[in-house]
Amino acid sequence: MNWQSPAIRDASRGGDYGRVIELVRKEARMTQKQLGEACGLSQSAVSRLEKRGAGSYSTDTLASIAAHLSIPVRMVGLAEQSTVRNGFEQVERRAFLGGVAAAAASPILGAVPNVDATGHQAAALRLNTATYRRLDSSTPSRDLAEAVHAHIRLIQNVTRDAGEDGHRQRLAAVGSEAASLAAWLAWDMGDHGSARSWYGSAIRAARSAQDPLLAAYQSGSLAQFEAHGGNGAQALNLARRARRYLGEQRPAVADAWLCSVDALAHAAIGDRRAADRALTRSRAVAEKIAHEEPPPWPWVFHFDANKVAACRVTCGARLGLAEWVLGDDVEALTSGHAKQRALVVLDLAAGHLAAGRIEAAFALASRALDTGLQYRSGRIVERSRAVRRSLSLTSPPKVVRDFDERLHGVYV
Repeated sequence: MNWQSPAIRDASRGGDYGRVIELVRKEARMTQKQLGEACGLSQSAVSRLEKRGAGSYSTDTLASIAAHLSIPVRMVGLAEQSTVRNGFEQVERRAFLGGVAAAAASPILGAVPNVDATGHQAAALRLNTATYRRLDSSTPSRDLAEAVHAHIRLIQNVTRDAGEDGHRQRLAAVGSEAASLAAWLAWDMGDHGSARSWYGSAIRAARSAQDPLLAAYQSGSLAQFEAHGGNGAQALNLARRARRYLGEQRPAVADAWLCSVDALAHAAIGDRRAADRALTRSRAVAEKIAHEEPPPWPWVFHFDANKVAACRVTCGARLGLAEWVLGDDVEALTSGHAKQRALVVLDLAAGHLAAGRIEAAFALASRALDTGLQYRSGRIVERSRAVRRSLSLTSPPKVVRDFDERLHGVYV
């Protein structure tokens, strides 16, 4: 590929990185669909990116596509090298417009591969973790867990042999991400003991990486896990620890997300008023960040009003408040991949039960259970059982008896 061709050079200099990607993709005789599948994007997402012009881009997406198409990172406005500040690695988050770096916004810990061998090593391991994470949406956790555990052992071996402190810190951050994924998979399989252990490992690795953002994210993830498990007091303590890692200058997305975790924790305790206050705070912060740039890594997800509404539904299901569960746009709440939708649908089923709508509740619960059995998700199946346990009738209707028949003998 001639990187000095007028078309590519002019597009790069003008900040039209989508055009650069389009030119290289066509030269490689690759379709938008093929590129999307390789980088975890839909065909329409690739099409929109290529037509974006001199706008803002997600550096994570640019880095992934550049790595797949072997595009020099400078051609899509990414930094060639990272810097070290306050003991942890930071790189430029914003795109470079016209070849000039904009002000650095947030730490990413090497989302863009370094030019030296050690940086490439950490970047390659991180890319594998991201690939496994994408597979989670379409693959049973039991099928994925063994590969993830082998991946973690590889990271541990590479880290053990690493000599330079900076490289060890980068690898510790990579290990933290992988351990967090292992925790998520264990949670989905219903193995709460292993999930808790893996989340603890993720926090320790993030601290070894000396990255407060990552440590806060992992501590908040464990808090969310404990809140869903009914351990409200522990979840609140972990959320407070996450805020201590972040300090006063915490990103807005972290603040909104941690407030939602607080709400879940208060709901687990049974404190409706405290849960409502936390949800109100989460919604207020989320509304302010709705149109900002992509969130700082590791908050790779946007946090918006729909996320708060989904959290309110979950809180309402735990508190037995039908008005919290049934008052929002169901279609908006059931976005995300199949396993996530199934969990929200089970919360909606709990809301219908609280309102006395048994037929509607178990119609929804049956739909969610189908997903749980398809993906062999222990978390979904156990949540289905919890919904069933919440109904005590001496003579249950046929829809409930059918549900019982399906649950009987299920082992995942």
